[in-house]
Amino acid sequence: MVREILIWPDPILKQKARPVVQVDESIRTLVKDMFETMYAADGVGLAAPQVGVLQRVIVLDTRPRQPESQPIAMINPEIIALEGKMTYNEACLSIPGEAEDVDRAAMVTVKFLDTEGREQTLTCDGLLSIAVQHETDHLNGTVFVDHVSTLKRELIRKRMKRVKASRENRPSA
Repeated sequence: MVREILIWPDPILKQKARPVVQVDESIRTLVKDMFETMYAADGVGLAAPQVGVLQRVIVLDTRPRQPESQPIAMINPEIIALEGKMTYNEACLSIPGEAEDVDRAAMVTVKFLDTEGREQTLTCDGLLSIAVQHETDHLNGTVFVDHVSTLKRELIRKRMKRVKASRENRPSA
């Protein structure tokens, strides 16, 4: 099921997500819905808070830019190592039509649970590294515009308020 993606500055996007206590069928359904939602929006990553669920779950699929990668769901992801530095022009499904340069680690190692509840560790580079950091930020109540200047952030905030208002005023299907 495709879920609605919250538009920043929705207050839910500023909240810290709770750890998943048990990987069960409800979490697997959430993961499935998140993948469907991400693909429908043409994204490479999505965090549960973006669909209004304050749980530590992210989905990623960087194959459009990293063909060797695989779709992956991470439950309770925890970045355990950062290495190097790179700047990447980031966008976000919760901030449509906007993109800004953000400084991130070039490589990350992340520990997480898979959809069967097994602990995994993965070292990522390139776009996958950026996406893991971006989506993990969402779990901590941070969006990519929190990494840019106050002036840019406020200009984007004004544009997003107009996007939200136009969404709310459109007739429902």
